[in-house]
Amino acid sequence: MNSLVLLVVLPLFAAFIIPVVAKFSPKLSLFTGPVVLCINLLLIMSAWIKVGSGSEAIFLGGFLPPVGIVFYIDHFSLLFSGLIAGMVLIVWPWDAKESRLYSLYMLLSAASFGLVLSADLFNLYVFYELLAVATYGIIAASPISKVPNSSATAASLRYLFISSAGSVMLLLGIAIIYTLTGTLNIAHLATMTTSLDGFAGLSAFALIAIGAGVKAEMFPVNSWVAEVYGTIPRQLSALLAGLVSKLAVILIIRMLLMVFQQQAAFDLLLVVGMLGVISGEMVAWRAKDMIRMLSFSSIAQLGLIFIAFSIAGSKGLWIGMALMLHHLLVKGGLFLMADRFAGHMGKLKGLAKHSPMAAAVFLVFVLSLLGVPPFPGFWIKLLLILNLAEQGGGLYHVAIATILLATVIETAYIFKFVRILYQKADADSTPINKNYSSSYTFAKLFALILLVSMLFVSPISNHLKDIANHSASPHIYINKILPTKQLGDRS
Repeated sequence: MNSLVLLVVLPLFAAFIIPVVAKFSPKLSLFTGPVVLCINLLLIMSAWIKVGSGSEAIFLGGFLPPVGIVFYIDHFSLLFSGLIAGMVLIVWPWDAKESRLYSLYMLLSAASFGLVLSADLFNLYVFYELLAVATYGIIAASPISKVPNSSATAASLRYLFISSAGSVMLLLGIAIIYTLTGTLNIAHLATMTTSLDGFAGLSAFALIAIGAGVKAEMFPVNSWVAEVYGTIPRQLSALLAGLVSKLAVILIIRMLLMVFQQQAAFDLLLVVGMLGVISGEMVAWRAKDMIRMLSFSSIAQLGLIFIAFSIAGSKGLWIGMALMLHHLLVKGGLFLMADRFAGHMGKLKGLAKHSPMAAAVFLVFVLSLLGVPPFPGFWIKLLLILNLAEQGGGLYHVAIATILLATVIETAYIFKFVRILYQKADADSTPINKNYSSSYTFAKLFALILLVSMLFVSPISNHLKDIANHSASPHIYINKILPTKQLGDRS
């Protein structure tokens, strides 16, 4: 099991060795990253079998917590590790002209693996910052979409400034926790929850949630989303919306499930989730082009995920995981095929006639996004609403009304776009991009996965529930990581 340290070490080593390899063989440097990611996938599949229904802890250097660095391995972390390797492979920049982009993707991969495996708040911050640096570099080094250079530069700078402010808030929240408890090991913190009760502890969680929420597209720190997604390559948009946003959510829910089991913390996520849903859907409704529509729709879907995690315990993690996986497939797929439907909506009339397969793939994604039965999105939304109804308190009932209202708004603007696609083409309609890139191929693969999953909704749901029951238990987490069962008084 100690071999899983290579999930971080191999991409990090590759990030530094690729520029050297590129001087001798540019083609070899191009394939170095994908080879490393394939090796990581094999390591993940092997660990998935070995860990069984339990979990393992890796103590780096043999140093025990709360001093040593710990990686926590369970099916939750392995699931998202597999998604990291798979998603980076899908969006790998095969057409990049400079090797530095390959190095940045490897750096992003190493940081992502570290983020889902780390069991220490300080190391989570380090990997989060490494992920942020890699993201800034990839945005800067990637070919820019067909927009004015000044607009692209302004969007990139806006993202940099907002993300930097979020990092400061995240660090401040961690500093408050350390001041109150004297430790940053998450399992150790889970035994000291009484020290984090009250206004100071809740303030620390709010700072962590909002700081990490910049990349998680959380309201109100998500103003960068539409501008950045509109200026970067669509594959990179799929990576940020489909994967990176989920990694930021994982950081938040690790703290929520293990440390901040307070109703005030759940209420905070519920409120920002509802505001994200409504604000995202309202702006998407007024959008005039597909990229802007998808960007704000993504904000709304992340709001749904935060609403799910406002349900305490394993049920919230269960539904939240299902929403994250669904969002990765749907929004990742839509962004991967976005170049085929680029431009102002008014100029896209009749595109379905020119490319019926692309229109069919688009329909699969949006029907599941809306929650039309029997697509997976329907069962996930139904599960969310039913569990919200079981919660006490008026806020949860408001959340149900918010979800239903948002679904109506979402249906209105999506079917307005679908109607345009199937209308008769005008003379000034934009010709569809018929270049069958690998991105579109993977979009079709995502749509196929959605269709096939309709046949296996129950077993998939049961398996995710088992993962959630194990991963949401603080006692399992504590007993696996700490050298002694009791390092403090857990309330």
